[in-house]
Amino acid sequence: MQNDTQLPAKADEYGRKVSPYFNIESKEEKYQADKLFKRLRRKVGHAIGDYGMIEPEDKIMVCISGGKDSYAMLDLLLSIKRSAPIPFTLIPVHIEPGFPNTPEGVVEGHLKNVGLEYHILKRPVYEISKAKLSEGQRMCSICSRMRRGFLYSAARELGANKLALGHHRDDILATFFLNLFYSGIMKTMPPILRTDTDDLTVIRPLSYCRERDLTQLSKLKNYPILPKGLCGYGENEERAAMLRMIRAWEKEQPKRPDIIFKALKNVVPSHLLDRNLFDFSAISNGPKVK
Repeated sequence: MQNDTQLPAKADEYGRKVSPYFNIESKEEKYQADKLFKRLRRKVGHAIGDYGMIEPEDKIMVCISGGKDSYAMLDLLLSIKRSAPIPFTLIPVHIEPGFPNTPEGVVEGHLKNVGLEYHILKRPVYEISKAKLSEGQRMCSICSRMRRGFLYSAARELGANKLALGHHRDDILATFFLNLFYSGIMKTMPPILRTDTDDLTVIRPLSYCRERDLTQLSKLKNYPILPKGLCGYGENEERAAMLRMIRAWEKEQPKRPDIIFKALKNVVPSHLLDRNLFDFSAISNGPKVK
């Protein structure tokens, strides 16, 4: 890979050896690790190309949660930036939500090693979310909205025009089934979208990546992952159930999640029931059935 003259020297050196290939001694294991990284990098590149996620001179705020997916996203985007034909900027940002017993300095220590200019922002996510909770209610949805709001504000303050979130293929499928089973809506997380205020673009570069590949990369890279459940409310049970369902399918019918994901990219409005997407009432007069 070529050197990126826009990168700080430390980030360029980190990016040069970002593949886990460089941390392994066994020849066979080195080969498998590099193969995994290249597969993920290729999938990120395809997602970026298919949906036009990155354009020249973009200033992209890379949202780092402290989980495996956001760490992997930063590594993969940095690797792509080093050889990309267009210039763009990556700014890692971590929101410290104020959860009790959160280990200090874990995320910042990793970002220092990466070498890019980064920002650690302390925001009262936990305090405000807890104050807004009704009795018996879980924090997940409120916390998610609070985090997103603070991230949008941070992007505007930093002059970023895009935010990169670490949602992967399995997250997209899980969201689809959550909406289908619990809300009666056929929608999911799109790979790219504009905010309601039309001033920021949200991108999901990991949209084509399987969670199991990201988990394997995380183990090989030994990312400093923050513990789950620091808020004290546990994980979102409904979402966890959807992810378990997808993992079970992968064991029983390995191609099923891929086929369902493909279906999300091949929608036939005339063979569904949404009158806002297809004018069924005027079908005799001309709307073509696909």
